[in-house]
Amino acid sequence: MQRIMKKSKIHTATITGLQLYYEGSVTIDQEILDQADILPGEQVQVVNLNNGERFVSYTISGERNSGVIELNGPAARLAAIGDRIIIISYAMVDDQEAPTFTPRILFLDTDNRPAQQA
Repeated sequence: MQRIMKKSKIHTATITGLQLYYEGSVTIDQEILDQADILPGEQVQVVNLNNGERFVSYTISGERNSGVIELNGPAARLAAIGDRIIIISYAMVDDQEAPTFTPRILFLDTDNRPAQQA
C-alpha cells in the first residue's frame, strides 16, 4: 500500500501579484522552489491564511531571487496581494517508508526570503 504524504511545504509566503487572464497556475521564485524541493509543473495545494480558501494548482518557475509568489488564472480571484499563503506538495510513499518520511519545510519572511528550513 502507498500513502499520500506531505513532501514539501512553503510556509507563510506573501502574494506579490495576481494575473487573472492567464492560463492558470502559481508562479514561485525558482530559488524558493529549489529550496522546497518542488519542481515547475508539480501539483500543489495552496491555502490562504487570510480568507481560508484552498485550491489545487501547479507551479511555474518565477525569476530566481525575485521573491515572486503570484496567483494566475481563476485562482487570482481567491486572494489579494499581501495575503499570506501556505503551499504544499504531496508524494506517494510506500507504507514501509511512511513512518520515517521527512518532508522539506521552508519558512519565508514577509519579503518571501527563506527564513528557516526544517
